[in-house]
This record gives sequence, C-alpha cells and structure tokens, in this order.
Amino acid sequence: MKLLITGGAGFVGSSLAISLKQNYPQYQIFALDNLKRRGSELSLARLKAAGIEFLHGDIRNKEDFDALPAVDTVIEASAEPSVLAGLDGTPDYLINTNLFGTVNCLNYALKHKANFIFLSTSRVYPIKTIETLNFEEADTRFMLTDDQPVPGVSSKGIAENFPLDGARSLYGTTKLASELLIQEYNEFYGLKTVINRCGVITGPWQMGKVDQGVMVLWIAKHYFEQKLAYIGYGGTGKQTRDMLHIADLYRLIDWELHHLDAVNGQILNAGGGQQSSASLQELTKICQEVTGKTIPITQVAENRAADIRLYITDNTNVTNLTGWKPELGIREIVTDIHDWLNENRAALEPILK
Repeated sequence: MKLLITGGAGFVGSSLAISLKQNYPQYQIFALDNLKRRGSELSLARLKAAGIEFLHGDIRNKEDFDALPAVDTVIEASAEPSVLAGLDGTPDYLINTNLFGTVNCLNYALKHKANFIFLSTSRVYPIKTIETLNFEEADTRFMLTDDQPVPGVSSKGIAENFPLDGARSLYGTTKLASELLIQEYNEFYGLKTVINRCGVITGPWQMGKVDQGVMVLWIAKHYFEQKLAYIGYGGTGKQTRDMLHIADLYRLIDWELHHLDAVNGQILNAGGGQQSSASLQELTKICQEVTGKTIPITQVAENRAADIRLYITDNTNVTNLTGWKPELGIREIVTDIHDWLNENRAALEPILK
C-alpha cells in the first residue's frame, strides 16, 4: 500500500506516519509538509529514521501535487489548527490552507482514485449553541446534563447530530466547509471518504501553544516551572475538555485505512470521551503529582474570544460502527508527555519554554 499523509511533519501527521510504518514496514509512506509550524523541523530526522519519504511542499499550491507519486490512500492531516487563527482580521492563510488546500488534496486523490481519510475537528459545532447548553457546576469542573435544549447532546457529550447553525470560529468554518466538499466528492465523484471530527488530540511531539495544544502547554509550563492562568468563566479553572492520545487516534485511523468500505461516507466524532476528560483545575493537580512541581496560576475572570466552557465527545457512533474506543486516560497522557519532555529536554526547551 502507498500512502500520502499531508501535514506529515506536524504532530498528528508525523505520529500517524511513524506508527503506520512501524506496524506495516512494507507500506510506502510519503509525508508532505511546508514546515511552517515551529518544531515541525524536529520531525524530519524521526521520519527519515522510520523509513518515511519526506516531501517538502504546500497543499495550497496545486503545482506541488503534480510531482507527487500515485498513492492508494490520502490521510489529510494538514491544517492551520489554531482556533484564534484569522481573528486578527487576516484569515487568508487559514482559508487557503484549510479549505483550498483540502480541495487540492481531494483533486489529487480523485486523479489517482485514492481513498480519502480526513481529520476534521469538534470545532465545527457552533460556539453559542454549546455555550447555552445545560450544565452543572461541581467542585472541580463543569458537567453536561441529560436535559438539553437541542438534540445531539447528553451527559455523555456531543454527538454528530448536534445542530450546526451559527458561528464556530473561522478555523471551525474552514473545516466544516471542507467536510461539505468531501461529501460532494463522495456522492458525485465516487471518492471513498471518511471524516473524523476529532476532539483535543495530544501526546508526545506536540508543540503546545496557548491557542492550540493546551495539554502539552500545561504540562510543559509545570515541567519548566513557569506561570499559567485560568482564563475565563470566573477564573476558576473549571472549564472541561476531553483529551485523545495520538496513539488512540492512530488505532482508529489504522482501522479505517483497512476497512474503509465499512465507514465510507461517514462523519464520525472521535475524542477522549468522559473517561479521558479533565478540567484545567483537575489537570493542574495531575501535573503537580506527575512533575512534582507547583507553579503560580493566576485567575482571569473574563472569557477569551471563541472559548467554550465545556466540550466532551460522545463516541457512541464510532464505537458502534468500528468497535474503537479510546484506552488512555488523563493521567497516562500526562505521564507520557512528561517522560517525553524528560527524554528530549535539550531540543524542546527552546520551543516550549
């Protein structure tokens, strides 16, 4: 099998590429990336050591696809992943990468009759609707209730039939627009596709920032003994997310790669779910226990743009279709990332500190 992974030097793309090559050494895997994100250059040696061919290119450029070899499957893992991207009034890079880049990927897949696995995001769900959901405030976190004003949500989390009307961030909009185009290519061009709406993905080799990769950011700030802040919702740190370890995402992509007919045309939520969720307050406690360090955390009551109080993925649909469910919990994720920081401190300190 020949595979092209876009965003192949990014956290998700490189992790998937290396895991696939380790498990299927006979596969030929190409990793395409423009190396724009800081830290992505660290992936090049890892990809080479794994036997993966790196291709320097940009999905925004149609010409870059002309030189690519034919493949059997495209895994579209490239993106400008920041929820705050474009909110400064310049959304061009975001839109050109996340929307028009996906169009170029689709046309390349169509040309070679390749299957298409797309990594979308839970951010396709509208902010205002999420913010009006019924919740309970516990001692350390916010929790969804079963009694809700809209379909597609319960105490288990948010499902695929959650209403899509309303604003969701420019980032979320580019991903939803890509989803719509993928469905058209599936229906009218016969392209075999699956869309995965991923929650917060995390794990080793993610270069965490304030606006994307918060799990690594939180652990790294503890590790390097720097400052953090609980921002928004009264500054209590009760805002809650589920976290999906990249190794758990890999298991799903591996299954889809080899059983695509079973999920062809599907849109599937994939996140950590209730079992792998934490509030910032709870995450802080685990970070303190794993790192042995306590750092100052300030409180900022005012909310940030495009933030949400609470998001948990309801994985019912994907589990019923594929049998997949995440296996790694929050403490295991924190421990794994902490071990990675220890092992690669010299390379990571200039980026994460």
